[in-house]
Amino acid sequence: MRSVRAEEFREFATGRAAQLFRSACLLTSGDTHLAEDLVQETLGRMYALWGRVSRIDNPAGYAQTVLVRAFLTHRRRRSATERPLGELPDRAAATGEDPALRVALLDALGQLSPKDRAVIVLRYWEDRSIEETADAMNVSSAAVRTRSVRALAKLRERLGDSLAEYASH
Repeated sequence: MRSVRAEEFREFATGRAAQLFRSACLLTSGDTHLAEDLVQETLGRMYALWGRVSRIDNPAGYAQTVLVRAFLTHRRRRSATERPLGELPDRAAATGEDPALRVALLDALGQLSPKDRAVIVLRYWEDRSIEETADAMNVSSAAVRTRSVRALAKLRERLGDSLAEYASH
């Protein structure tokens, strides 16, 4: 029985790790090292709960919730204010991607507060409802609506006309 559960978790982790990593990269504004740490923490927590996860309707959604909560917890720690220096890693962009747009968006996301960033990622990257976002962040639906409006306004202010410039490429 234990080996069956371990194999089920291995399949789940293999199938969800890439999506969790992409979400974590957005939450961390491109800090791939922190994103990897958050994914590992998320998968570790999921493994510890795996016997009970079978009672959860949507384990993938639950993993996203665990990821967001791990991110928010990390941001509250005193050590979270340490910022590594350096450039984003050089990698080839996938076909159709604009590296300048990606860097501009990551930079703009990085200037938002952690909770605003979490709302934007959950609502617009993960395409979650207001209620799902509120549940993942452990806040009210009204707080999610307010943060969404304010965070989008901040992004528009920071990106301004440059977003239209990037979109035209």
